[in-house]
Amino acid sequence: MLGLIAFKVGMASAIVRDKTDKSLTANKKIAMPVTILEVPKLKLFSIRFYKQGIVMKDVIVSHDKELKRVLRVPKQLPAFHAPEGYDEIRVIAYPVMKDMFKKTPPMVELMVRGQNALETVKAWAGKELSMKDILKWELLDLRGLTRGKGLVGPVKRFGISLKSHKSEKGVRRPGSLGPWHPAHVTFRVAQAGQLGMFTRVQYNIKPITHANAQQGPIPANHGFKHYGLIAGDYLVVEGSVQGAAKREIVITPALRPTRKMLKKKYEFAELKL
Repeated sequence: MLGLIAFKVGMASAIVRDKTDKSLTANKKIAMPVTILEVPKLKLFSIRFYKQGIVMKDVIVSHDKELKRVLRVPKQLPAFHAPEGYDEIRVIAYPVMKDMFKKTPPMVELMVRGQNALETVKAWAGKELSMKDILKWELLDLRGLTRGKGLVGPVKRFGISLKSHKSEKGVRRPGSLGPWHPAHVTFRVAQAGQLGMFTRVQYNIKPITHANAQQGPIPANHGFKHYGLIAGDYLVVEGSVQGAAKREIVITPALRPTRKMLKKKYEFAELKL
């Protein structure tokens, strides 16, 4: 399965030993900013069969009570029959939210690759998949929404420069909205509007370590601001991740890994909370 759903917990500092070849800090301990993501267990709602980009059949394999908050769930599951002639398998997955901060699970469509993809997906039906069963990638791409900032002026939104303090019609606005003819304001003119809550992708993020709340370096009773306690598995990645606390993050394997990031090797030592 090429993906996971995680929730942003917060940031911390990690002490790691740099094992990168020919690095200036080779075999030395360095501190780096990291982001902690809680990764709950995944379950499959349905299995989709595609042919030339079009859905041939959608087989529902779960009817949990939690799903009734999101969509209509059949009382009895249909018999599983795979169609003939499909060229791609995807699954609709959702996280198990019984120990999380909310009850409504988000849904996501994930691709499944492999020689025995159909048999693998059949074995997954009705089971809870943990992060350790899926996360086997050196680099990650993280998809999620940025922080919402609401109505923002053109200076912060587009980076236009401030005008002189002697300007007649405002310092933090564009000098002109356009010509008289054509009497039309184009979309290229910087104006106030919505900023944030944009879908963004962070490419080639390096995972540092992953563990369970009962066994890992984070104490089980250590809560995080605006998030609370971590209930299950969590992942620690290098750098910052877009979005506020409790924001859903979709983790996928790196689409275009670079040699520079693949070369980096870190040995986790300590987490500074």
